[in-house]
Formats: sequence, C-alpha cells, structure tokens
Amino acid sequence: MGKLIKYLFYVAVLLVLFLVGYSFLGDLSAPKSTIVETIPMPSNG
Repeated sequence: MGKLIKYLFYVAVLLVLFLVGYSFLGDLSAPKSTIVETIPMPSNG
C-alpha cells in the first residue's frame, strides 16, 4: 500500500510540474484582433 501512495505522489508531482511548464511555455494567450460588430439600436418613436 505504501508503494502505491508513493507512486501516486510522484505522478501528482510530475503532473503539477507539467502543468506549470505548459502554462509558461505553451501558447495560452488570447488572440489579439479587433472585432467590430454593428448593433441595431431601437428607435424611440
């Protein structure tokens, strides 16, 4: 049982390291482009 817990601990540590590395090295930024959309305004009449 101790070996299983140690194995799961190592897997969890590697997963956290992978996620931290991916967040710094991966392209997680939002695309930067201007979006223009005309919105019809209701007339008061």
